[in-house]
Amino acid sequence: MLDIKQIKRIWSKVCKGWAAFGLIALIAFIGWCLLGYRANPDARQALHSSQEIQVVRGDGYWSFISRINSNPPSLGLLFFPGSLVEPAAYAPLARAVARKGYPVLLVELPRRGTFGGANGHEIIKRARKAMQQVSDVPHWIVSGHSRGGAVAACFVQENASGVAGLVLVGTTHPREYSLVDLQVPVMKILGTWDGLATVEKAEQTRHNLPASTRWIVIQGVNHSQFGCYGFQPGDHKATISRDQQQKLTTQAFIEMLESVKRTISPTSDDKTNQTNPRPTSASNPGK
Repeated sequence: MLDIKQIKRIWSKVCKGWAAFGLIALIAFIGWCLLGYRANPDARQALHSSQEIQVVRGDGYWSFISRINSNPPSLGLLFFPGSLVEPAAYAPLARAVARKGYPVLLVELPRRGTFGGANGHEIIKRARKAMQQVSDVPHWIVSGHSRGGAVAACFVQENASGVAGLVLVGTTHPREYSLVDLQVPVMKILGTWDGLATVEKAEQTRHNLPASTRWIVIQGVNHSQFGCYGFQPGDHKATISRDQQQKLTTQAFIEMLESVKRTISPTSDDKTNQTNPRPTSASNPGK
């Protein structure tokens, strides 16, 4: 029989083995995340300024502002990326919206959303600081993809000032609290082939959103192609191209922005929270 000392030695070796395995697994996971969630070359190219769009790297955010639009913008888009996803993956979407004359702030999640980076007040403060750098824009549509949608919902819940609407993309949030009394328009964009934020799961939290929420369910769309990065584990293969999915998503954003813009008086910030228009549907049928 084994004595106590032998058992302790065996147990010590087992613990060391598990610790080494855990460390290797963690390193592999981090490496995989850096590669799998990395923005593709086209997305990285969208971070460069052009004659049409000025792109500026701020402290924890990117701003995309039209150089062609001569009218002072009354409305902008504040966007939070998905957890682990390189923020640059959403640069094409931000650029497409900015091309229509709406300033866009792409706010990075601290530590890409890991180790609490998508929670707490750090990300909220970062977003508010970014908005202050574009102080001439009084109203903002707040949005996010996947875990970024949770951040967007939290931002709207805690920071009503300046918020003119909410767009949730590929997410089942909010789950832990209700926004049913929110007095700004809300849109939720989902895909029929999204393997992470499925339509069925999103339906289970429908009661946490206002009854007037506009649901846009796009056929053939998956989770990963809402951004421009690699294929996300657990997702399904989309039946439409990434370009087409990006085009339909952008269209929904533009319709929301233009709908809200029509309700905003350029001389009064207070009217944002007094109106609740119902955005029109995207080209695909809503639900």
